[in-house]
Amino acid sequence: MTDGTASKRVTLAVTGAGGTGAAKRLLVALQDDGRVEQVHLVVSPAGRKLVAFEFGAAEDPQSVARALGASSPKIQVHDPEDLTAPIVSGSYRNDAMVVLPCAAGVLGRVAQGQAEDLIERAADVQLKQRRTLLLCLREAPLNLIHLRNMVAVTEAGAIVYPMIPTYYNVPETLAELQEELVERLLEMLGLPRTDRYAWDGSGTPARREHAAAR
Repeated sequence: MTDGTASKRVTLAVTGAGGTGAAKRLLVALQDDGRVEQVHLVVSPAGRKLVAFEFGAAEDPQSVARALGASSPKIQVHDPEDLTAPIVSGSYRNDAMVVLPCAAGVLGRVAQGQAEDLIERAADVQLKQRRTLLLCLREAPLNLIHLRNMVAVTEAGAIVYPMIPTYYNVPETLAELQEELVERLLEMLGLPRTDRYAWDGSGTPARREHAAAR
């Protein structure tokens, strides 16, 4: 039982699609946030290969976790084949789950209820328990199968949040694109940190900062 004031528990899953730098930024933000009690980190085998490639790290789980910035005891790393982890059960309070990046194949299996590993089972649990599930699809262009799978998971209660950058904030670096994505995801998780990217009718603080620097 909880009293309604408990800190959040969040699962972060990293799958085999490009853009793991954004996952690192989100993981670091979650582990540094006092409102977050625990972070469950699950990296698929293909995700490990992507992390190793994008960060120049080894592919073993410990090296991958370090490359993603894991440095807090609140982070619990799980083997994607371990179906005994607490996040496989609806009786375990897991407030939110983010799949970042989300491969199209993972999206499809979640859409069809095919829980073949810990990531897909945890996502299935989030849906059946009516809890927050963000799927950050990294795929382009989209074919009809992708679109239908996106509709299916949305109807089931997930939020499809493609890794599509915005441009009105005039981003100049990859880091800025990742930062804005992470800030928007945190807001959707109920963990807002800044209003730098909030539109106020004429612009955003981030846009004005860039304009003033030119």
